[in-house]
Amino acid sequence: MPEAPAAPEGRRPTLADVAERAGVSTALVSIVMREAKGASAATRERVLRAARDIGYRPDARARLLRSRRSRLLGVQFGLHQPFHADLIEGIYAAAEPAGYQIALSAVAAGRGEQRAAETLLADRCEALVLLGPQAPAARLAELARQLPVVSVARRLRSPIPGLEVVRTADDEGARQAVDHLVGLGHRDIAHVDGGRAPGAADRRRGYRTAMNRHGLGEHIRVLPGGLTEEEGASAARVLLAARPRPTAVLAFNDRCATGVLDVFLRSGVTVPGDISVVGFDDSHLARLAHIDLTTVGQDSTRLARLAVGRAVARLEGVAPLAGGARPEGEQDAAGEDVVAPRLVVRGTTAAPRLYNLHVQDC
Repeated sequence: MPEAPAAPEGRRPTLADVAERAGVSTALVSIVMREAKGASAATRERVLRAARDIGYRPDARARLLRSRRSRLLGVQFGLHQPFHADLIEGIYAAAEPAGYQIALSAVAAGRGEQRAAETLLADRCEALVLLGPQAPAARLAELARQLPVVSVARRLRSPIPGLEVVRTADDEGARQAVDHLVGLGHRDIAHVDGGRAPGAADRRRGYRTAMNRHGLGEHIRVLPGGLTEEEGASAARVLLAARPRPTAVLAFNDRCATGVLDVFLRSGVTVPGDISVVGFDDSHLARLAHIDLTTVGQDSTRLARLAVGRAVARLEGVAPLAGGARPEGEQDAAGEDVVAPRLVVRGTTAAPRLYNLHVQDC
């Protein structure tokens, strides 16, 4: 008997097409696809083989709609933020084993956070994971009244009912960077800050605290910066004109540090020979061989896992991280996880040149 044809070209195969191909009823195909009882092992194999032959894929979204659940976690992210890409990779890895799918919505120059969040709500997402949100607290509270919301990488001054926070200890990260530079012999260390960006105030405070602790309060120098290469480049031009010029720079993030490096390179200033540079995030950008940036690493995998865990726990009505030991250096407040950072030393930091000469003279 000739083999049953595949679905017509240009049309997505259906259960009926699988049934015709396998020579069984549509109801039996449905039983196999739902992994329900009622089909023999041989029949299951024949149906699944027919489905593979014609390229049939179950419509998971339609099945979820019938169950009145979407099992979608909406993720709002910055389109041009390398660290957000690292977080998204971790979010996928954590969500799929938990039985949830991911819907992404980008924040870009012509697309603000409100539009990004509204798109996710329209997609029937059950919870939102907001990466580095900059919206006012009132807007976050409004979202949290509609569904579970997890904010990643932003500290909130006061708790918001229904909104949970997963973040890095940004102040500790800045202190680690300053300690590293001071240990190399630097004293004149500048900080290119992040303005009003999430985490900026904590990193600024950590820098000041560490400088004062080392007795370097008179060398504190904070320059306006931001999230982007352009803002880092603007700060670098100010630093090049400064007298005295600092011997080291802590940038707000890796993108900002990349802008600093670019200006220094074009101006003939060597890194780390003339000036050492430290970034923040340990994004994939910092790990590129031609950048090789010393940076404060945020544990993107753990941040993502905690964020998904918080969201799923709210949806499933269970306690997040139930029974699990929390790694040293992490705190768990009501609705908040704080993850310890780690310094990643690469090729953009070294002892200052004058320090090297002094050591040789001794």
